[in-house]
Amino acid sequence: MLRVIIRRLLWFIPVFFVVTGLTFVTMHALPGGPFDSDKTPPALIQQMEEVFGLNRPVPEQYLIWLSNVAQLKFGPSLSARGKPVEGFLLPGLAVSAQLGLFALLFALAVGVPAGITAAMHRGSWRDRSATLVAIIGVSVPAIVLGPVLQYIFALQLGWLPVAQWESLSAGLIPYLSHIILPAVTLGAGLSAIIARLTRASMLSVLGEDYIRTAHAKGLARRTVTVRHALRNALIPVVTYLGPLAAAVLTGSLVVEQIFAIPGMGRYFVSSISARDYPMVMAVVVLYALIIVGVNLVVDILYTVIDPRIGHGN
Repeated sequence: MLRVIIRRLLWFIPVFFVVTGLTFVTMHALPGGPFDSDKTPPALIQQMEEVFGLNRPVPEQYLIWLSNVAQLKFGPSLSARGKPVEGFLLPGLAVSAQLGLFALLFALAVGVPAGITAAMHRGSWRDRSATLVAIIGVSVPAIVLGPVLQYIFALQLGWLPVAQWESLSAGLIPYLSHIILPAVTLGAGLSAIIARLTRASMLSVLGEDYIRTAHAKGLARRTVTVRHALRNALIPVVTYLGPLAAAVLTGSLVVEQIFAIPGMGRYFVSSISARDYPMVMAVVVLYALIIVGVNLVVDILYTVIDPRIGHGN
């Protein structure tokens, strides 16, 4: 296991340089600049580019950026006129991570049992109902589901707040009441995908010879399902959760906009349009770190689910 962790961490080094290098070159190749404006005099633009080092060659700027990252500094935000990028991203990342975690837990809590139930009762009304709900969940985008949930549970029933974000310091009840609707909106589509994936995987495993052998030995259906079928059926689900968790934990721009959540997604989109290079690069680095971390957790979960799985190759 230690070798797996070391190998994954070493792989991050070339991934880091490839991803950041391509992003850096692409951002600087886009037309326009962070200080372009009809009201900004050309002399002032030139002066500001000299202050922030944007008049230097792109390879030199990249090397300077690498030296700053090595000191855990992402540089000043160009759109905020010099304020550190960390001051914007870290609070937004904390909010997006909380939202993503609750959405992921909701998706797992709904999707995995629904997929197992559908597979265990293949062809029955339970299977058809779960499949119908999964299709609806995949088909309805968050931009539609969010306002519908707001209208029903906030405006009509008055059970939950319409929008905004409340920290845990305000109390557990206000915190949970503000996070339920956006988490369900973000996790509904994910739960449908997980349900379909779990159902397909369970059906495949239930048709294996060792499952029929377990039934032939007289083992209870519950025992065969939980101890033999479920462990192997969850492996594709865990594999899918790797990139899914990374995408969810970094936040969803649509959901954050609908519920006025101060997450990281809005900074990423606004920084691209504003050509805020340090902000974009900081988001890319954080995203790459989350991808590597989640994939590492997935590799560890493989051995927990099925110790027979090896990582020698």
